[in-house]
Amino acid sequence: MTYRLIQLAPGSYDLLLGDVIVASVVRSSSRDPVVWTAELLEDAPASQRPAPFTKIEHDFATFGELCAWLDAPEIKPCRRDHSML
Repeated sequence: MTYRLIQLAPGSYDLLLGDVIVASVVRSSSRDPVVWTAELLEDAPASQRPAPFTKIEHDFATFGELCAWLDAPEIKPCRRDHSML
């Protein structure tokens, strides 16, 4: 099964494994340098975590590094409906 990233807003994604949201991915702008964090939604025992998660939270220097770690997930960008503005 492969991962998919669904963008919620700039710097914020849901991480899906199949059709299930398993983690969140966020860009921290409060840190310098910027850090991308992938965090599982459930604190499952290590044996029940989806690969490549070895802990609940993993940090990355770039979005590209995070995507490489997830083995190049499909990325669905945020689509804003500007007709509602």
